[in-house]
Amino acid sequence: MLLLEIKESIKIAFESMKSAKLRSGLASLGVVIGISFVIIMGWILAGLDKAVEDTFNIIGKDMLYVDKWDWAGGKNWKEVQARKNITYEQALRFKELIRSAEVVVPNARYWGGTVKYAGETYSGISIEGVTYEYAKTPMGNIERGRFFSEFEDRNGENVCVIGSIPAARIFPDSNGIGKTIKINGRNFLIVGQITKQGTMMLDFVDNVIYFPMKSFFSTFGYTNRSFTICVKAGSISAMDEVRAETEGVMRTVRNIPPGKENDFSINESQAFEKSFVTIRAAVWGIGIGMTFLSFLVGMIGIMNIMFVSVTERTKEIGIRKAVGAKKRSILYQFLVEAAVLCMIGAITSFVFCSVLVYLVATYLPQWNDSFNFLSPVIPLNLLIIATIVSIIVGVLAGLIPAMRAANLDPIEALRYE
Repeated sequence: MLLLEIKESIKIAFESMKSAKLRSGLASLGVVIGISFVIIMGWILAGLDKAVEDTFNIIGKDMLYVDKWDWAGGKNWKEVQARKNITYEQALRFKELIRSAEVVVPNARYWGGTVKYAGETYSGISIEGVTYEYAKTPMGNIERGRFFSEFEDRNGENVCVIGSIPAARIFPDSNGIGKTIKINGRNFLIVGQITKQGTMMLDFVDNVIYFPMKSFFSTFGYTNRSFTICVKAGSISAMDEVRAETEGVMRTVRNIPPGKENDFSINESQAFEKSFVTIRAAVWGIGIGMTFLSFLVGMIGIMNIMFVSVTERTKEIGIRKAVGAKKRSILYQFLVEAAVLCMIGAITSFVFCSVLVYLVATYLPQWNDSFNFLSPVIPLNLLIIATIVSIIVGVLAGLIPAMRAANLDPIEALRYE
């Protein structure tokens, strides 16, 4: 019996909306905007989650980076700046002493390097000096060619491995493997190209060229620089042990007395989680606020439309009650009509957002490939959530008008003109 009443209420709802298309469309507009905010906000957050996951994979979930600088910030900048540089000797001593780590690689960096090739000059490229073992870290994954060998590393051969950004800039129409580029007056043979890894949050990691450490020293000098020590634990389960030993060994290497604060930072992917949580909370806050306002406007609009509908159909309600219709049937009729109005708004949002998401996710990465994390498809859970929310909004918006219609006196309703 209940299903028959709901079925009949849906039929009456569509007939009512059909007779007042413009009014019904305007009533659904607020819901369309609100549901669109829910879907787009959820889609953006899903994309951000993927971007962060990709970022953590680049940094390496089992990687620690001992550095003078604190990557995630939060510490007094002047105090961090005043720290002594981590020297190459300290990096080598650390590598000699640590036992729990799988791989330890010193890293030297020269920002803003210039590359010359075929009469053209390319600036703003990061040049890094590493050992051959860097190939075992997440940032050393090779797409083409190979990483330089242990022999080339120990002998300081003029070879290099190039990142995807300088590769695309210098060799837009060809493969750079086997080509010779000039950096700081010296020729370097490209033996490999690193797999593209950058995301929206870490796009600079692809703008790099790697040298053997000795080649780096002979090209850019040895002194007046602070080194980063890349420490690969080997597994996430070993991170606590490696982190504890890394801190202890580094304090020994730096001659830090007991009770004194560390004059170095141990950076890892977890260091960025707080920053991401803040970004995520900001997106949620803005999205929920705008969604609430949109739904509020939509609910008021639908409520007004339903009051008008009750007023216009007062006599019809009186006739239905006179022939035996129960309060429940009248209540269902108007609740279902309000819910159907919201469902139509939700369906419209699905179509609009699906087209928008597909276009953005398809064409935006062509303009900037850092946006590759965006999905061209809306997750199914978002559609389910949006559908449930739209029904709830419809029921809440139609509740008061429906109760008013259900409580009408049939005699007074029949007299209504």
